[in-house]
Amino acid sequence: MSDFHAPDAPEAAPTTPAAPAAAEPSAAPAREPASAPEPTAERAAAEQPVDAQPVDAPRRARPKSEPRFPDGPAPDPAGSHHERRIRSFQPRRSRVTTSQAEYLQRLWPKWGLDIDGLGKLDLDEMFGGLPVVLEIGFGMGEATAQMAADDPDTGILAVDVHTPGMGNLLGLAERGGMTNVRVANGDAIILLREMLPPASLDGLRVYFPDPWPKKRHNKRRLIQPEFLTLAAHSLKPGALVHCATDWEEYAEQMLEVLTAHPDYANTQDDGGFAPRPAFRPLTRFEGQGLDKGHVVHDLLFRRK
Repeated sequence: MSDFHAPDAPEAAPTTPAAPAAAEPSAAPAREPASAPEPTAERAAAEQPVDAQPVDAPRRARPKSEPRFPDGPAPDPAGSHHERRIRSFQPRRSRVTTSQAEYLQRLWPKWGLDIDGLGKLDLDEMFGGLPVVLEIGFGMGEATAQMAADDPDTGILAVDVHTPGMGNLLGLAERGGMTNVRVANGDAIILLREMLPPASLDGLRVYFPDPWPKKRHNKRRLIQPEFLTLAAHSLKPGALVHCATDWEEYAEQMLEVLTAHPDYANTQDDGGFAPRPAFRPLTRFEGQGLDKGHVVHDLLFRRK
């Protein structure tokens, strides 16, 4: 699911697996002569392979002051620069694979950026003058990578806070030769409010955001009048706003607030939901939902 989630605190350090113990010999070793001295600790250590350690050796814990990915995304890029507020996302903890970690370390300086709120982005320089679409919440990045491959003449600024997904998307982009993707780590609200120039975006995509189904949590939903006003500032006239959800009640709320907002116009003559456009891939998660009878609603609006 392409929910937009983020940590309110630095991510927990991954557990470092113990190094493998020395391999078992294929045959029992010959017995020491009776007169041979008892092996000392120094002798035993000297006979161990360099990279071996006891199976029950304590695992190394990463100090809190040591960054998880020294050249990768920061755990809390905005830090204390900006006020705490009701968030539209929640933390998700999951393991970063070896390959994802490698992509984060190697490709982040090239294609990644932290949303620290400390300066404006130059999207023309970042994307070589391509029109740019902002995607908020990309999950593991498969749909984002597919859209980037299908439309190489459009830049995608993909925002999330799920570290494994960031690493996965960077890997997909590199393996597929998609140079029109940039991965942003942090709060999309801070990105829109502090870092994007006026009328700099050609589109906005929000696919399957967290529905916050409990009534008392509805205030945390991303698609609210205040968010739409903020996004309108960075959207060019005519920019396409595309939302999708399989949560019926949230879909109705999205349609209501987008229809009522003075800065947006529905592309559908009947003022309702839109058919899924061909450029939005059918994700594995969505396919599973459809098999269970879920109904996915797409909303297509234009910035006036």
